Amino acid sequence: MDTDTDTKTLQASTANDAEVVERRPPGKVFKPRADIFETSDAIVVVADMPGVDESTVDITLEKNILTIDGRVEPDSPEGFVRRHREYEVGDYHRAFTLSDEVAREGIEARVKSGVLRLTLPKAGPARARRIPVQGE
Repeated sequence: MDTDTDTKTLQASTANDAEVVERRPPGKVFKPRADIFETSDAIVVVADMPGVDESTVDITLEKNILTIDGRVEPDSPEGFVRRHREYEVGDYHRAFTLSDEVAREGIEARVKSGVLRLTLPKAGPARARRIPVQGE
């Protein structure tokens, strides 16, 4: 994979992360780890977001920023009192900056067992065309 092309196509947005996280309700917010793969016709992002499903994950695209937000409700068995916890529960937030090489209308998202898979199809190459010139 060409690192320069990958960097231009999809970049993790750090400036926008803090801005969006500050507007969220109080509580833990995690930045989900993501693997990014490239095929000849798409960029695929796989993010680990334990505890989310299709009803608790929101993906938005505004301008060139693709934002992923996931909500997780703490799960405590009824009738039990927590005495110790090693696994922290919180919401998820991650933002990526997309280049013009991504066909925005074809983006697809699937979630299964807390793993989000985004498929970002590549836009076809710009086609050269002749522009007719008209006289007065």
